[in-house]
Parts: sequence; structure tokens; C-alpha cells
Amino acid sequence: MAVEEFPPHVLREYAMLADGMRAALIGPRGDISWMCVPKWNDDAVFSTLLGGPGTFAVTPADPRFVWGGRYEDGTLIWVSRWITSTGIIECREALAYPGDPHRAILLRRVLAVQGAADVRVVMDVRAGFGHHRMGRLRKDDGIWTGRSGPLRVRLTGAPEAEPDDGAVTFTIRVPEGQHYDIVLEVSDTELPEELIQPDQTWTATEYGWHQEVPQFENTIAPDDARQSYAVLRGMTGAGGAMVAAATMGLPERAEQKRNYDYRYAWVRDQCFVGVAVGACKEFPLMDDAVGFVAARLLEDGPDMHPAYTVDGGRVPDEHDVGLPGYPGGSARAGNWVNQQFQLDVFGETLLLFATAAENDRLDLEQWKAAEIAADAIAQRHTEPDAGMWELDNERWAHSRLICAAGLRAIGRHAPARQGAIWSSLADKLIADVTSECLHPSGRWQRSPTDGRVDAALLRPVIRGAVAPQDPRSIATLEAIKKELARNGYLYRFRQDRLPLDLSEGAFLLCGFDLAMALHQSDQPLEAARWFERNRAACGTPGLFTEEYDVEQRQLRGNFPQAFVHAAMLEASRRLADDPPPWGGLNA
Repeated sequence: MAVEEFPPHVLREYAMLADGMRAALIGPRGDISWMCVPKWNDDAVFSTLLGGPGTFAVTPADPRFVWGGRYEDGTLIWVSRWITSTGIIECREALAYPGDPHRAILLRRVLAVQGAADVRVVMDVRAGFGHHRMGRLRKDDGIWTGRSGPLRVRLTGAPEAEPDDGAVTFTIRVPEGQHYDIVLEVSDTELPEELIQPDQTWTATEYGWHQEVPQFENTIAPDDARQSYAVLRGMTGAGGAMVAAATMGLPERAEQKRNYDYRYAWVRDQCFVGVAVGACKEFPLMDDAVGFVAARLLEDGPDMHPAYTVDGGRVPDEHDVGLPGYPGGSARAGNWVNQQFQLDVFGETLLLFATAAENDRLDLEQWKAAEIAADAIAQRHTEPDAGMWELDNERWAHSRLICAAGLRAIGRHAPARQGAIWSSLADKLIADVTSECLHPSGRWQRSPTDGRVDAALLRPVIRGAVAPQDPRSIATLEAIKKELARNGYLYRFRQDRLPLDLSEGAFLLCGFDLAMALHQSDQPLEAARWFERNRAACGTPGLFTEEYDVEQRQLRGNFPQAFVHAAMLEASRRLADDPPPWGGLNA
């Protein structure tokens, strides 16, 4: 029933709820189309996003309506809004915050804004990516309980509901000016006897978000900065791990097999976030990143993986989950990242630790982790690596340059002898890249065998590997603008001879990086133009994906993508100041 009645939408129309442990995506009809329980990378209980069964919908009974919505400022409390032929209905939506590691609590409050609100509710929990129908359904005083595979389910606020093909459905009428609460709990452990009290839980959720999200008045876009921080906070759990995205299998380009599972903690992405919030002088998320990344280095040393599960475990290998997939994509969970060596993550960890050290937030054990990262670069910098989201192993220029930037940054906080050793290693890396990856035009190229320019090469300059005034930096910046920029958006590199927009979407992280690079190069007006253009590349809820289809104005890839929100947040902070002095943003 759910698949036919609530088919997938374009990504720009989805909002995300999150509580640090999991996320739920809400479509324009009030249907929750995606949620995994109990943790991010566990099986989905709602999967209509990927063409599967299972949903929890609160939708107008009148099928003729137009949709809108908004986040309450600095929170992941979403307010759906429907204008029907007879009135205006709103539904306040949230995952109770902060989240319980075992139990998802979905709060939904229907408000009759104008006229009576007639709303239809469908509760169809399908554990195991839809493989388990609900069973053992029982109603007691308007409270429904049941099971779906190994999960326990409880729905309150459904006195008139009836079973319908394994689901629970009902319709309510809310008088004008009043509200009605519906609460769904899904847990992998026994549910507590005490029922959720909606008023108390809503108050606690509001308080939790207001305590967590700063005002960001030191940025040029405080409203968007607060929203991006709320997204990042919601995607970071109590153990400090942040998932790269809430979803899996959402294609970057239809039928091109570029759809992955990002429900894991990528070391690189977490470092991006830590450095961004550190620049804003807001430290809780930075501390989370430092703690999680340091633990991985202390445990795995130079064999640290590029990504882990949120509890520090191994990312499962890629496997099919038996769903049709989002249109143009496929439903494959897991990731082959365990088989990759990505040198650049060690450089990014050093940049993160340097940001923490600059703010006196790096303890002795974490300093040991920084030493391990620097030693890993010394041991492994000559090896070909998988680079920054590459498919092949090469001696990528970006990987070695970002490691040089990290060594320089952490070296400024090290004892003199240790700092000198790390500075010398940085010099060697830059000399090697200059020898192997300097294009005849004077710019950096992707690798010794790949002469293309790459927008990822902006990052090492921003981070201080070489000075922005260095001729190689200037030539690279100019080549990127000339070859990879179109209509105020930036592409990673030229895939083929086709026009850029026909090969892939614009890469939003790189668009914000270009804004920072231009600002660093004393071009503040041009930087502001790039910033404003790229922060508009989102849907109604203000959420970013990895790529943006410029021609169709659509979001592409997994959703929402944490590192794009981090780049927007950092750029909004950097551009609020005068251009920095010689030496880069981490100088």
C-alpha cells in the first residue's frame, strides 16, 4: 500500500528529522519514507524512498492540497504545512531529542490552523528493509502495540484505528485552533511501561535543540549557519561519530552506478566538520570529532580505515537489500571503503588536531593520536592511494598536499625538534608533488599520469600547504575558475569531452571552497558571489546533497550531505572577516 500511495519524490522536497542516533525523511505528503532503527546503518523500517514498503504518514484527508514547510529556527523540528480546499493544516514533526540508542520516538502534532483539520494516518512499520510485516497487533485504550521482525512498536493517539493489510490506519478531525498528538515508538528492546507524555517530550526536545545550537552571529549567514549546525548535530551521536549522510543508494547521476551507502562515519568528513566549527569557536562538535578520530588512530594506527560504523566497527561490504531502489539508482547497503587506502585522511586528521590544539582542547592521548597520524604519513606517503573519492589508486597530488598542510599545521603546536621534523616532511611532500604533478602551465595537476585540473586542489592551498600567493596556487586557482566553473557553480574535474553539466552535477563542497579561496586571495566580492550562489543550491528545507544539477535545479546524491553543510558553515565564518594574512587559513 505505502509504495503505491507514497512513491518517491525529488530530493529537494524532503525534510530530515534526526536525534543523533538515526534520521527520518519526511516527504511533502507527510509520509516518512526512510528511517533505520535502532542505528544509522541498521535496516530500514520505512523504505518507500527506495521503492520498498513501510511508512508512517500523517497526511490531509482531502487529496487536493499544496505543500510547504519550515524548520523551527536552529532545530530539526519540522513543520509541514498544507493548504487544502477547506483550510490550513500544519503538522509539527520531530524525533525526540536527544535520541535513545535503542528506541526511536517520532512526535507528530497536528494543528488545525484554519478550519477543522481532517487528517489520515497510516502506520506501517516494516523491519528489515520491508521484509517483516507488523504482527501481534493489539489495541488497548487507544494504544496499539505490535512487532515487526525483532522490533517492538507502540502507537499512541489512535483510538479509532483499525488494521488494514498489516498496517494501522485511521482518520482524525481536529477542531480549528486545536492540536492532536500522535506518537510512534520503535525499539529493539522492551518498551518501557510508562507512556510518552507529548507535552513533556516536546518541551524536552525544544530545550535540547536550543541548548545545542549556537547563534553564530560571527558569520555572514547566521540563520543558515544555525540550520547547518543543527543538521550536523543531528547526524552526530553520543559517541562522537557523525554519519556522512542519512541515506543510501541515492544516485549522483541516473543509471551510472554512482550511488553509495553513506550511513557511516567517514574520517575525512568528520575532520571537515571539526575544523569548520572550530573556526566558529563552537567546540562541542569539534570535541566529538577529535575524540572519535583519535580513538580510531590509537586503535588502528597507520592502517586506519577511511570510514567506520558509528560505534567504531568495520563498515560492512556492499550487498543488495532486495528493493527496487530510488529511480535511477540501486538499493545496495554497505561500502567497499574497507578495501581502500586513502592517504589524505591522515592529513585531514592533523588539521583537525591542530584546530583543537590552537584552542587548547587536545589532551595527551589525542596528541599521541596526532603523532600516529604524522608517522603514518611518513611511512606511507610513497604508496599510491585511493585519494579523495577516487576509484583508482594513484599518487594523487591532493592527498600529498593535504598531508603537507596537516604536518605544517600540527607542527606549529609541537616541541621544536618534532615540529622541525614534521615541517621537513611537509617540504619533501611538496617537492615530490612539484616534481611529479606540476603541469606545464604551472598549475597542479591531479596525478603524475593525469594532467587534468581538479577543484579538490583548492583545499591544500586553503589549509596552508603552500601560500595563496605562490605561483602554483595562483595558476591552479585561475585554471579551476576557467575550466571547471559554470554559472556560479564548480565541478570537480572534467570527466570527458561532454559539457560539464552533462557528465555530473556541480560539486557543492568545491563551490564553497572556491569562495574561501577567493576570499583568501583578497577577492572578497567575488567570494561572496560564489558563497551566495552555492548556498542557494538546496531544496525547500535548506538541505544540501553532494552534487547539484544546475540545468534541472535538482539535488543529486545522498541526503543530506554533512560535509557540504560543514563547508557552508565554515565559509560563512571565514567571509565575515577580512582576508587572512599570508600563509592560509590555518596559518
